[in-house]
Amino acid sequence: MIPMVDLKRQYQDLRGEIDAAIAEVLDSTRFILGPNVHALESELAEYLGVTHAITCASGTDALHLALRAADLGPGDEVITTPFTFIATAEAIRYVGAQPVFVDIDPRTFNIDPEAVARAITPRTRAIIPVHLFGQPADMPALTRLAEDHLLLLIEDCAQSFGASIDGVQTGSATAFGCFSFFPSKNLGGYGDGGLVTTNCTPAAERLLKLRNHGSRIRYHHDEIGYNSRLDEIQAAILRVKLKRIDAFNQARRRVAARYAEALADVDVEIPFEDGIGLHVYHQYTMLTDRREAVMTALQEADIGHAIYYPIPLHRQAAFDNRDTPPPSLPVTDAVASRCLSLPVFPELEDAQIDFIAERIRGALG
Repeated sequence: MIPMVDLKRQYQDLRGEIDAAIAEVLDSTRFILGPNVHALESELAEYLGVTHAITCASGTDALHLALRAADLGPGDEVITTPFTFIATAEAIRYVGAQPVFVDIDPRTFNIDPEAVARAITPRTRAIIPVHLFGQPADMPALTRLAEDHLLLLIEDCAQSFGASIDGVQTGSATAFGCFSFFPSKNLGGYGDGGLVTTNCTPAAERLLKLRNHGSRIRYHHDEIGYNSRLDEIQAAILRVKLKRIDAFNQARRRVAARYAEALADVDVEIPFEDGIGLHVYHQYTMLTDRREAVMTALQEADIGHAIYYPIPLHRQAAFDNRDTPPPSLPVTDAVASRCLSLPVFPELEDAQIDFIAERIRGALG
């Protein structure tokens, strides 16, 4: 079997160091907001090139906390992409704001800046681009829009840890960057975890309170907050893996290059790199008009595959507005009907990639 991501293989490679780190936490009996959390936050801030890195319980919480820290709420509109996991828009609803979905670029699948520009209204307060599948969104164009219209930029970096634009890490040059440490992510823990980055000290102070029941001093609560703290065991594991993140991402790019070579003569559209930033291939997502045939061939060969995302957010029941029909987003709908993600992880071998490509070639004749 070739899985979508082989977490067991990576754990076997790092078992000694990870087991020792976990054992040290267990021996210390310090499990919440202990030395590993504080050290990890310092190491993440240094790696990402930000002033503040605040860990939390999940990537979804990272988005929610950032929106709370930005004081977004009822009556506010936030422009975002419909082609992503629900957490991006879910967090907007958590604070009572309204997600406004706009279409995507047909080649990168990232939010289209021209569509964003057309969607701006007097109620627009923020833009949340998603660096989908590990490819940075067009941040230069989005930054210009945000500056021209005095809007906040909040980056969803759940899939882009280590991606960069001209050497600047995603999530490091806007109001907030929101990261996920879900196990399958490029930098993944062994449970849920998240991170918010910011260069604004007052915002960081508020985030530190919001993640901890609205408190910075024990039993003193300045506002209603949340229980959203990264635990010490996850922090210890992430510290081990952070030291290897550049090598992991370089290996993902090697896998992508091998796919491109192996699929060059196959009737599929392979991922497109727009040259705006460094793509770190959280997913390797191609387009095909014969998706069912390819999926059947992969399943018969015991090869992992997935559709990210089969139902765009503007067509999800959770965002159904009975008073108005869903917005017309033809590019998003077309991509959702043709996309298919293949296995990608640092340890994937060339022979396995060639085997996958052969199965796709056979399915497409």
